Amino acid sequence: MLPTVLRCARPVSTSLALSRPLAHFRPTMDPDPNRPVERAIRTKLTDTLNPNHLEIHNESYMHAVPPGSESHFRVLVVSSQFEGLPLIKRHRLVNEALKEELSSCVHALSIQAKTPEQWGNDPSLAKSPPCMGGSRGDHTVEEKLKAGRE
Repeated sequence: MLPTVLRCARPVSTSLALSRPLAHFRPTMDPDPNRPVERAIRTKLTDTLNPNHLEIHNESYMHAVPPGSESHFRVLVVSSQFEGLPLIKRHRLVNEALKEELSSCVHALSIQAKTPEQWGNDPSLAKSPPCMGGSRGDHTVEEKLKAGRE
């Protein structure tokens, strides 16, 4: 359990780039050594689904979490392995590949799973809605934000 927790933790000093809205965007499929959770997601989806196209967006900055967090992600996976599968089974494949991250440090995962043909017809990534304040009932949010600023 400890290695998983350590992989989910990240020093605040590496998060300065996240203060700009698109600073987290990495269009290539190369893992970023400064983002261990994003790297794990990228590696596992690449190894499991052999995608034609893969986008991973860390959307944690849109939520009430400390700066540098890696807890909210949106993924776009284009793979021929999705051919003939209903959407629910595609999502299950992604969830199964990322079960360790989903059971530990990833709080939210938005998935777009497309076949190469679907991607060719519509090469777009859906936009995430703004945070609706799901943390309102979490009385530790202020402490988390304060800890992130220190």
